[in-house]
Amino acid sequence: MLRNMQDLEGFTIGATDGVIGQVKDFYFDDESWVIRYLVVETDRSGSRKRVLISPISLLQPNWPERVLPASISRAQVDASPDIDTEKPVSRQHEMGYLGYYGYANYWGGGGLWGGGLYPDMLQAGQGPEASGRSAVRNLHKRKIGTLDYASRHPAGDPHLRSANDVMRYYVHATDGDIGHVQGIVIDDKTWAIHYVIVNTSNWWLGHQVLIAPEWIDDIYWAECKLMVALTRRSLKDAPKYDPKALPNHEQERLLHAHYGHSGYWPGEDPLARK
Repeated sequence: MLRNMQDLEGFTIGATDGVIGQVKDFYFDDESWVIRYLVVETDRSGSRKRVLISPISLLQPNWPERVLPASISRAQVDASPDIDTEKPVSRQHEMGYLGYYGYANYWGGGGLWGGGLYPDMLQAGQGPEASGRSAVRNLHKRKIGTLDYASRHPAGDPHLRSANDVMRYYVHATDGDIGHVQGIVIDDKTWAIHYVIVNTSNWWLGHQVLIAPEWIDDIYWAECKLMVALTRRSLKDAPKYDPKALPNHEQERLLHAHYGHSGYWPGEDPLARK
């Protein structure tokens, strides 16, 4: 199911022996566009600290009570490798973190999570091949591919980005400015980022549209700019995003068809029924 990522901020992360803390931010992979960690603020005896919790640890969410239960204990979290969330997280940091919990690496394998689609298949004792299925998202070859992941990301090369930092990034179409990033839409099962919400109200009052990561041509992180391979006219004429209602499958199909792109779901060409 699709969810607005911002709606998950403030959710409580529950451990096997109590509460770990509240969600404050998310780190996403800047190639595959998948949420790799939740940044959680803990409060132990009045001392606040931010820790990383992987979706691999999460169990079935309790949406009404805004709780994300985890299969780890508070003691495990307290003794986990210290990662400064104020600084870039490197592959070396991640290897230490995942090794500590006994999780398989998510990189490599051709899927969103190792060789599969869901993060829970990388829990202790289950290898990347355990899922028995591959990722079905039709991602741009620049975002994720079959090349050796480690060769493209040396141990000291940070590749995770703060989702909160991306908010308000400027968005540029092929023929000019178009607006800024308003939010992010994720899949609550795979933790993949399906859309970036773009606010174009500087040009068209109250107009918000969805952009899939595959349609992003480049990102200038230092300049806070996101370049999309779409024209201003195509964005203006795109189906409007309703902040009160995330798109259903039919609306997604129409959105992809409008831009002339096939969908991320398998076995269907949205252009065929346009």
